[in-house]
Amino acid sequence: MSEERKKFKRESAESRQEALILATLELVAEKGVRGATVRGIAERADVTQGLIRHYFSSKEELITAAYEHHMNAMTDETFAPAEGVQGSALAKLRAFVEASLTPPVVDPRSLALWASFLNKVQNDPQMKATHERTYAYFRDQLEGLIAAALEEAGRAAPPARLRQLAIACNAVIDGLWLEGGALPDAFTPGELPEIGRQSVAALIGLNLTQEADKT
Repeated sequence: MSEERKKFKRESAESRQEALILATLELVAEKGVRGATVRGIAERADVTQGLIRHYFSSKEELITAAYEHHMNAMTDETFAPAEGVQGSALAKLRAFVEASLTPPVVDPRSLALWASFLNKVQNDPQMKATHERTYAYFRDQLEGLIAAALEEAGRAAPPARLRQLAIACNAVIDGLWLEGGALPDAFTPGELPEIGRQSVAALIGLNLTQEADKT
């Protein structure tokens, strides 16, 4: 048995599904959802169409899985810098805002994927449910960062207010992310994260500059 065949046999179902999802995302970014055919996905992943049907009952199920993977991956990529900060809760929140509005999170390809999926989110119940789930996943993590920063400053807020602040801050960041992905050359280096810091600071009433850590 060849090494290539042995390697194929050792692959887990999870790794094969991920490979199919990644191939789907590549094609959606290039050709849109309609252009990402099962045949094209199979060719890109170097597998048979039968293998795709083994793991996904339909193209729609695969597209939904790809969308959820993309949105969760973006969320994890956005929050990773905050998780790595060893300083204050305020510093963690600032790291999140900065990561949200700089590459690789701000990226034309990610925007193209989001835009390609948007129509299906509006018209497909499964896609809509996935969008609601991934949005809540992002918002809840942001709410946790805001809650910790406010509590650290002696200004703990009730759950309803924290939810509103998370929604508002997310809306500001989303708008800047859209513009950054659509017009990457329209902003000077550091301009988007600076606007993001100022906007989030105004919403929650905390200073998000580096100097704030020294006060």
